[in-house]
Amino acid sequence: MRSLPGLRGPRAPPPLPLLLLCVLAAARPSLADGHPPASPFTSSPVQEEILAKYSNLSLESHNISLTEHSNVPVEKNITLQRPSNVELTCQFTTSGDLDSVNVTWKKDDELLENNYLINATGSILYTQYLFTIINSEQMGSYSCFFQEEKEQRGTFNFKVPELHGKNKPLITYMGDSIVLICKCQDCFPLNWTWYSSNGSVQVPLDVQMKDKYVINGTNANETRLKITHLSEEDKGSYRCHAIFELGESEDHIELVVLSYLVPLKPFLAIVAEVVLLVAIILLCEMYLQKKKHPDDGKEFEQIEQLKSDDSNGIENNAPRLRKNESVDQ
Repeated sequence: MRSLPGLRGPRAPPPLPLLLLCVLAAARPSLADGHPPASPFTSSPVQEEILAKYSNLSLESHNISLTEHSNVPVEKNITLQRPSNVELTCQFTTSGDLDSVNVTWKKDDELLENNYLINATGSILYTQYLFTIINSEQMGSYSCFFQEEKEQRGTFNFKVPELHGKNKPLITYMGDSIVLICKCQDCFPLNWTWYSSNGSVQVPLDVQMKDKYVINGTNANETRLKITHLSEEDKGSYRCHAIFELGESEDHIELVVLSYLVPLKPFLAIVAEVVLLVAIILLCEMYLQKKKHPDDGKEFEQIEQLKSDDSNGIENNAPRLRKNESVDQ
């Protein structure tokens, strides 16, 4: 924890000469106007050593502005795909006494003790942290803290570029072919890899199966996976994985493979509903017809009964005739 040199409050022994902390650069528009502020710092020996050691790297400068009335922490997301020198500046505007403001820096949850400077101009307190990111372990979140009556925090989140696939599932049919595309906006990964996901397990695709998978890319910032002879087993999640100098990034695409019978299911359901409706209508018609003409059924039954009686009478008379004939003889 450090306070402004020359101000009251807890102070750690300054690692740099105090005179270096009090020299201001030429005035420029402030952060409050939406422009980078004039740096209130001169290059320290440590900073000069860093810049000299990594003089071949570009310099990334980023700023955050805080006030005593800030209700929530301020965060800034920074995309970085290659090693760089980084200069982070936080400014804190307050109407109170700058003597009572303590300043600290943290990387994630680790307190940073050195390589940051503190200075003031009017009612604005500045702090600056200069370092170099050369590997993935140095990526993460860097935060400046201003402790007055309440703590104000500004955070710089460093991450590698994001990949962009398809947000919605891709739908295709069995036997067809499909091309999955994964892109990285304004970035150039060192390597691309495709995986298929089986639950929580990711399986690298066998690029030797030329009759099944073809991986290529027309540009360095994109990759294309062509899957041929689709079957139901090919459905699921496919992940494109990119490797950068400072880390890795990935995105996923959902693939849905349907049978050609699937589109017919709604049609068949409609046909079944129509057939059922027609059957119900016919049954209702038959019921209404019987209800309107109940005598027709009785007449039909009487006719059938008379026919049955006539046939029984003929059968009964036949034996009597035979008996009479035998008596006469």
